Amino acid sequence: MSQTSVKDAPPQADAPLGHGLKQRHLSMIALGGVIGAGLFVGSGKAIAAAGPSIILAYSLSGALVMLVMRMLGEMAAANPASGSFSVHAERALGPWAGFTAGWSFWFLLCVAVGLEGIGAAQIVHGWVPGVPEWAWVALFMLMFCATNLAAVKNFGEFEFWFAALKITAIVLFLGIGLLAILGWLPDTEAPGTSNLTGHGGFMPNGVDGLIVGLLASVFAYGGLETVTIAAAESEHPVQGVAKAVRTAMWRIAIFYIGSMAVVVTLLPWTSEEVAAKGPYVATLDHLGIDGAGQIMNVVILVALLSAMNANIYGASRMANSLVQRGQGPKVLGQLSNGVPRIAVLTSSLFGFLCVLLSYWRPDDIFQWLLNTIGAIILVVWFFIAAAQLRLRKKLEREAPETLVVKMWLFPWLTYVALAGMATVFVLMAREEETRTQLYYTGGLTLLLMAVGFVRQKMAEGRETASRA
Repeated sequence: MSQTSVKDAPPQADAPLGHGLKQRHLSMIALGGVIGAGLFVGSGKAIAAAGPSIILAYSLSGALVMLVMRMLGEMAAANPASGSFSVHAERALGPWAGFTAGWSFWFLLCVAVGLEGIGAAQIVHGWVPGVPEWAWVALFMLMFCATNLAAVKNFGEFEFWFAALKITAIVLFLGIGLLAILGWLPDTEAPGTSNLTGHGGFMPNGVDGLIVGLLASVFAYGGLETVTIAAAESEHPVQGVAKAVRTAMWRIAIFYIGSMAVVVTLLPWTSEEVAAKGPYVATLDHLGIDGAGQIMNVVILVALLSAMNANIYGASRMANSLVQRGQGPKVLGQLSNGVPRIAVLTSSLFGFLCVLLSYWRPDDIFQWLLNTIGAIILVVWFFIAAAQLRLRKKLEREAPETLVVKMWLFPWLTYVALAGMATVFVLMAREEETRTQLYYTGGLTLLLMAVGFVRQKMAEGRETASRA
């Protein structure tokens, strides 16, 4: 297998995209990219399973995500590319790896666009019941498709303000929560540790409950990859991604772990409202904050719309990068004013198809799609770690000046991250619900790997024949 050396590889393995993103865009994309409905709503079920130990679950998964983001930041700063980890995996492991990582991630993002559209439509339908949900989904799809068809700076501006609103909401929540914990809010008493140690203790459902919370928290962190995809279209890719990665990691940890700590300190984990309303709404209602439910519904809607926008963007750039490297149909690689518009349209249409399948075949095809994307993010993280393990040594030997961001304690923490991912895979295999997702994701990954290997061998055969 012929490998391209770090020294010989082009610094940007993509077609000339636009460069309209500024540092403020990258910083907000890095912070806002992982703050989605999974945190605002999905964490309620995780708390119901893990109890106060959800703090530990989010801390463990947060540590793993920080390691992954640091590794990805190292490679992205050394070689900014809109194909991000797919490009890095191809350079480190071969074209089959880039093909597998890239198309599996594209599939994940497109299905996620559909899911987020459904979620956003349900919220707005509750406010305007006279308009059917499918009409709202169509409107959102058209809106963000149009946004992504225009210059990349439009995507950056949308994400900047979306992320700013989400971050402001969480900061306010943490501030109010801290005042309540200290007993400084009117008509509130400091709860102390009663909710953390009462109602069955810190780990009321034992290790099994912690495992369920851990798995939920791992997938809630998904979205960090977008900033390294976007960095290739920024004014100063190397400096931009380096700064975004460095500042985002500890802030994300505060947002996630801090939020969970506030919720389980102020409310009993057994409260039915936590799972029914979502932890944020339940906590604000408990504190007597007027209009908390509607305020958080607006924030959740923004989180869903932000994710739709970012996922259409990420899917189109990943598809474009794959095509430019000969890993997909050429039509998806056509650029217009620096924007891969055919890739944007294709990604949006596939997302809308997923929405239609949720209406037509909710019990079989749509459920199959949901199960298939269940563990893709873990597959992507595995490729990131494996690629960083190989590329770091090459970079140190051939181009040490490109190591603007460095993985901590290399290679030991990379091995720790790989062991953490393997542990999550094993834990998924233990749980019945996640076991099904593991099987479906594994099937898709093996299929893509097989296709990637065949394509690689055919390309090598043609290259050998041409030389002869």
